Amino acid sequence: MLVLVSYDVSFENPDGKRRLQKIAKICENYGQRVQYSVFECVVDPAQWAQLRHRLLDAYDEEVDSLRFYFLGKNWQRRVEQHGAGEAYDPETDVLIL
Repeated sequence: MLVLVSYDVSFENPDGKRRLQKIAKICENYGQRVQYSVFECVVDPAQWAQLRHRLLDAYDEEVDSLRFYFLGKNWQRRVEQHGAGEAYDPETDVLIL
């Protein structure tokens, strides 16, 4: 299933930058960045449970926000891209890291 993960991390306290980097690193391990704070993650239910748990542990619920959009298995019909940046298919395109 495809899950879109977006986040907003506050820099009001000194730990904000550290949390931002940690959340981005967690997302990079499960998906592809499509905007500065937006990742597309193709995960199975076990991976999703692990990703969700790790993100909820990393963010500060008092000042940060996390949003999860569940696009399911037939996500291709639900995603349109326009403008800058190349479109990719997270299930078929090869990522070189």
